[in-house]
Amino acid sequence: MRKIILAAAAGAAALTLSACSEKTEDAAAETADAAMADAEANADAAGEAVDAAADATAATATEAAAATTEAAAAAEAEVQDETVEEAKVD
Repeated sequence: MRKIILAAAAGAAALTLSACSEKTEDAAAETADAAMADAEANADAAGEAVDAAADATAATATEAAAATTEAAAAAEAEVQDETVEEAKVD
């Protein structure tokens, strides 16, 4: 009788551990899925930030090019004693 009780107790303990392990595996899978979703969201946000920075850089470069062209025309107009519009045509 003692052996039967010990066997039953061991079986109950094994089932308890098995159920606990299954819950742990499920929790680990959920954690991994959540981490993957977070990483994906962070990558998307970083991509959007890079795109915005590239757009801002392009706009700044365009403005700088326009200012340089204007300054060059003004300098040429001063040197050649003409208007800025005439210097831009040259």
